[in-house]
Amino acid sequence: MTSSDTFSSSDLGIVPAAEGAIWLDGDVLACACPDCGAPMSIRLWLLVADCFRCGASIELTYEQEALARRLLDQREAQRTQAAREAAATIRPTAARTPTRPLPAPPPRPSAPAVAPAPRPADAPPTPRRVPAALAHRGPRARIRRLYQKGPVGVLWGDVLKNLPAWLVSLVLHLIAMLLLGLWAVEPPERPRGIFLSTAVSYQDLAGQSGEPDEPSPDAFEFDEPGGVELVTALDTPGAAEEPLPATRLDPSPPISVGTMPSLTPPSTYNIDPPAPGRMFRGRDPELRANMVEREGGTSFTEAAVARGLEWLARHQNENGSWSLHAFADAPGCRGQCGGAGGVRSDVAATALALLPMLGAGQTHTQGPYRDAVFRGLHWLVDQQRSDGDLRGQGEGRMYAHGQAAIVLCEAYGLTGDDQLREPAQKALDFIVWAQHRRGGWRYEPREPADTSVVGWQLMALRSGDVAGLNVPSPVYGNTSEYLDRAQTDRRGGYYAYMPGQPPTHVMTAEALLCRQYLGWPKDHPGLAVGIEYLMNHPPSRRQPNVYYWYYASQVLHHVGGKDWNEWNGKMRVLLADMQETKGHEAGSWAPVGDFSAAGGRLYMTSLAICTLEVYYRHLPLYREDVLGLGMQ
Repeated sequence: MTSSDTFSSSDLGIVPAAEGAIWLDGDVLACACPDCGAPMSIRLWLLVADCFRCGASIELTYEQEALARRLLDQREAQRTQAAREAAATIRPTAARTPTRPLPAPPPRPSAPAVAPAPRPADAPPTPRRVPAALAHRGPRARIRRLYQKGPVGVLWGDVLKNLPAWLVSLVLHLIAMLLLGLWAVEPPERPRGIFLSTAVSYQDLAGQSGEPDEPSPDAFEFDEPGGVELVTALDTPGAAEEPLPATRLDPSPPISVGTMPSLTPPSTYNIDPPAPGRMFRGRDPELRANMVEREGGTSFTEAAVARGLEWLARHQNENGSWSLHAFADAPGCRGQCGGAGGVRSDVAATALALLPMLGAGQTHTQGPYRDAVFRGLHWLVDQQRSDGDLRGQGEGRMYAHGQAAIVLCEAYGLTGDDQLREPAQKALDFIVWAQHRRGGWRYEPREPADTSVVGWQLMALRSGDVAGLNVPSPVYGNTSEYLDRAQTDRRGGYYAYMPGQPPTHVMTAEALLCRQYLGWPKDHPGLAVGIEYLMNHPPSRRQPNVYYWYYASQVLHHVGGKDWNEWNGKMRVLLADMQETKGHEAGSWAPVGDFSAAGGRLYMTSLAICTLEVYYRHLPLYREDVLGLGMQ
């Protein structure tokens, strides 16, 4: 058979017009459309046929597929035979060796051509099987899709079906990565801690927080300052030390440290657990490093604080208390330190030791000194009488009560521990009861007052207010009346130890701090006069007085400005330089100056540490922008 344009199934005994007949139109397989009778091109690799006229699509039956493949095989056989006949007519040239014709390939097996059985005229039309992939083709199918899904649904369907495979894969991978990122469980955030090194070097920055090395338990000595110079923020030169053992102060997870001793029956006050007051917010580890740098502290001051706290912790008694006169008898010392105080009052000593620990944010629920703080609080509460009296045994009297009351109120305000609410409230109640009828306090309840004792009682009342405890307002008015009588000038810039006596800069500093907490504004004329008086008595090693430095530093820090910068530039260098660096006394301050002989080394050390914590221990009263908080 020769090559022709059309090789149909009629050559196999099949009528092309019959339904299901297949033929070759050149190289294209074709069949008749069952809807309109027009030729349909067959795509054999998909086993489907499409009508160019009406858009119908059909799927080939098994018999039609076999017939189509046989047509293709026969066409291939015919082409092969025709090629052989044409090759036989060509004569080889003399220069060439006749080539041996290649053997014909064996015929490919094919299914027998079977014509479909004729269908009766009245039989229903044979259903066509259309693949899902082709259901969207053709006018009729498109009209049906528009009716079912609407134009927007059809448009989006066409867009999604025509997307490239790589783009679909990219989108799917991005979605998977996003879901995995959302499912990732972040570990609980650990509270940020402040790390105070007991050593500084030229690499340390003002207010720097970092992770130092762990201290050696026997490392009590600190080398003398070396020769590297450090210029502070106020251009005050200071000497740097070699790297030394460090104490880490961080808010560790709370631990169970037991319960407080049995207390008296609950009071009638209905007080909810307090929210942290503004006055204590600077002790928060999240804010403290910034406060140190912003308010004028340095790595030297923070190192001195860390050394001092370490010394205090080593000199705690076995029962949880501290002593002014016998601190060297503590298990951590055993007589290695000198400088015992002349006053016997373990309540006052325990309160003085706990004040700087609480000032550094160390409580009985967090921090490396939490066990020492808990044992100290436990001992203090155990000394309290049923009426709230915390004077204890010895000579401390109302001094001791006021200091212990500050400790209980601060510990409650920092932690909200309900075990401390009752003893703190009772301590405040005792202060209110003990006030003299003309205002103020002295050594014994209801005695005519002196300014020195007044300062400690007022700070206890103010700390209780901040902690959310009950303080009746008349007690503040009575205190103001006493200060009016203790001032020695008309404007209120100078104050005496007791009314009728001459003023001193020490009592003026304490009285001005009371005036600030009682509501004097920053521009009060008496405050301006008093600050000028204090600036005429700056910190000096020739006339040391840690009691005065403690109160004057707070007054000037609340006001801020030029006077504070000048005072702080001297105070911070002087106190850091006076700290012991050798032997078992390393980290403490030797008792020097007025009143130091009575309190001794522990008293001197506690007030020195509190003075170096002034940057964050109490937030400035007149600068609400420090933390962006309103006054409380």
